[in-house]
Amino acid sequence: MSILIVTGIEGARNCAAVVAAQLGMEVEVADGRKAALAALRRREFAAVVVDETMAECDPASAEAIWDHASLAIPLQLNFALSGAARLICEIRAALHRREREQTLARRAAAAAIEIELKSTVAGLLLHSQLALNGNEVPALVAERMRVVADLAGSLRQQLNSPMMTRIDNAA
Repeated sequence: MSILIVTGIEGARNCAAVVAAQLGMEVEVADGRKAALAALRRREFAAVVVDETMAECDPASAEAIWDHASLAIPLQLNFALSGAARLICEIRAALHRREREQTLARRAAAAAIEIELKSTVAGLLLHSQLALNGNEVPALVAERMRVVADLAGSLRQQLNSPMMTRIDNAA
């Protein structure tokens, strides 16, 4: 991934080179709204840094850039007051925040799916056992229901085991 810096300030390309070297990422500089929008149409960026002065002077341009930034982390920084070190620090912090947020989102999604699966398996197990308790079940159907009940029981045990055990067994 790369970073887009949107500023008309002199020396922006030198600053971008320092940022690229420090972060080990490609950095592209756009000197205004049109160039920024063209860059955003060409590819995805990890972060889009807009000069605060430009954003304050032309809020509609800044809003258009944010609207087209997709999943890029939006950052606004005053390039006249901040040097490359501050820019690097802000970008690095934003990237780490995004990484933590994505990890937490993945964990929450996995937990939600696990709860859904446990509920479905419990229902499947209950209904197959209830069907097996009936007296009018033909032998062939009863045998198939036992297989379904056994499979559901096995899946339930796997879902109830700790996550790391399941990952180790899958590998």
